Amino acid sequence: MAQSGYITRSLEPVVTRAAADFPAVLVTGPRQSGKSTLLRHLFGEHYRYLALDLPDVRAAALADPRGFLEGFPPPVILDEVQSAPAVLPYVRAAIDERRSEPGQYILTGSQSLALASSITETLAGRVAVLHLLPMSRRESYGEAARPLPWEDSHADAPPMGGGALWQELIRGAYPELVANPSRDVHLWHGSYIQTYLERDVRALRQVGDLGQFQDFLQLLAARNGQLLNLSAVARDLGVAVNTTKAWLSVLQATFQVTLLRPYFANVGKRLVKRPKLYFNDIGTLCYLVGLRDPDHAARGPMGGTILEAAVLSEITRTLTHRGLRPRVYFWRTTAGTEVDFVVDMGGRLVPIEVKRSGTPRPAMARSLRAFRRDLDERALPGYLVHAGSVVLPLGSGVKALPFSRL
Repeated sequence: MAQSGYITRSLEPVVTRAAADFPAVLVTGPRQSGKSTLLRHLFGEHYRYLALDLPDVRAAALADPRGFLEGFPPPVILDEVQSAPAVLPYVRAAIDERRSEPGQYILTGSQSLALASSITETLAGRVAVLHLLPMSRRESYGEAARPLPWEDSHADAPPMGGGALWQELIRGAYPELVANPSRDVHLWHGSYIQTYLERDVRALRQVGDLGQFQDFLQLLAARNGQLLNLSAVARDLGVAVNTTKAWLSVLQATFQVTLLRPYFANVGKRLVKRPKLYFNDIGTLCYLVGLRDPDHAARGPMGGTILEAAVLSEITRTLTHRGLRPRVYFWRTTAGTEVDFVVDMGGRLVPIEVKRSGTPRPAMARSLRAFRRDLDERALPGYLVHAGSVVLPLGSGVKALPFSRL
């Protein structure tokens, strides 16, 4: 994995193109995902930089937003703009004075829920919205442009990284941990969670008991990869279901979790059926469930869903960092046959099953074959992603693929 220093991100060319086409660009993502570092790397020589979450800068922006922006004319980077949303109408006014000039303002934000309404109301049509998540393995290993397996018709690519898969998963993929392997991962994630609770949770919702919210986080982590049942979670916590719904919206708004919908050709059905929940960063997930030892993570009861979350994260980060919206689902029949992930590639569907075993066998691909049979010509060849090292055909249209080659 990469050592200390700047690590190339897949989103770089997307941000550069957006800044050449739009008056403003907004890059959102969780705290510590590398937004500020990326933008200062790309634009630091020619743009001023203002961190709006600093108390004095925020106070100045809120006290006199018009005068504040006049004192820092474009091109300028406004970091953590959700800290001072009052500046956005004045950003719009400044843009409209020179509407044809691209790249005037580069904005970042860590709370998609808080920013969405502000951006919709003020900068619609003037801003390109992009997302930067923690690092994909491609980025960690210096292969940012590497295609996904089903996108490459050539021979199998070599594996990324060595054999310390579970050690890598427990660390997670925030840039600071990737760039500095000597950092104490447990201490880092503990500090991250505490900062997240104090800053983002209090900012988005009036949560009176942060300890109870942290219990909510840990309960959800223990249910990673399972169908989401907020009524059961609320019952276990002793709170109202509407409270857990509000708390879940906080996790989604701050990019901590993904809700995976079931695949149906009827889009309406996808929205009403119960989703699965996955944590986006595997290090955060392992910290919340108390996993510190790689062997325990690999062989324990959560090993399978941890690897599932890692596969989902790699796919979604790879696509998101190209400026695309990932369309990933799971598939389950009334008879109980299930495929972990279905990636919609413009109407053609890639089925993916995940097994933590290092010894893939044809019987493990039964659900993939059922999917290809039921979905017929819409189904592309399927993949059994596993924790081992062998690439192996498992019958017609199905291949066993090590996670390291995903």
